[in-house]
Amino acid sequence: MPGEADPAFVAAMEDVLEVYKRPFHAHCPVVCMDEMPKQLIDEIRPQVPMKPGRPKRQDYEYVRKGTAAVFMFFSPTHNWRQVRVHERRTGVDWAHEIKTLIDQDFPDADKIVLVMDNLNTHRIASLYATFPAKEARRLASKLEIHYTPKHGSWLNMAEMELSVLHRQAMKDRIPTLTLLCQRAEHWTRQRNDAKMTIDWQFTTDDARIKLKKLYPSL
Repeated sequence: MPGEADPAFVAAMEDVLEVYKRPFHAHCPVVCMDEMPKQLIDEIRPQVPMKPGRPKRQDYEYVRKGTAAVFMFFSPTHNWRQVRVHERRTGVDWAHEIKTLIDQDFPDADKIVLVMDNLNTHRIASLYATFPAKEARRLASKLEIHYTPKHGSWLNMAEMELSVLHRQAMKDRIPTLTLLCQRAEHWTRQRNDAKMTIDWQFTTDDARIKLKKLYPSL
């Protein structure tokens, strides 16, 4: 977060906070999107399982097995999340995720209100670099995009869900992409079935008081 007045930060922050105030609309879901890298790591020596009076023991040495990208989509209005794993986190991967979001996750939506970090891969241009122009335009027309400000990823609810995912299902060493996918699918199913959600309380009025130093003095 910036340490001094930043009108661009304030404008983007208030834009996202206003999105979070919107009421439920069955055909216009608010969806937060984020992604994180995950290093695939295997053991060199087998772990010693936990026994009564003795914790699980793990050798400090390990072998790297590559990396993966974990994509998180979370809808606070629909109390729904989806996690999918890719080998990379490129604009093409993002474009395919957006197509899946539109055509499979929310096929009946008139418009998807998409909140995400302002990365260079998170662009309508990525759709045109991946699909024919007619298809890219169709997908783009389904989106209403709101970017979180630079240094403001804490405003993205999908980042919170990724943090929970990491702590609950991906904190230990995972050696293969297949196992990582299985962990993600199991966690997603359990969390959706339990109807877990985020009780977002921070509002624009709160921001104007607690983050007053970020607002220009006029």
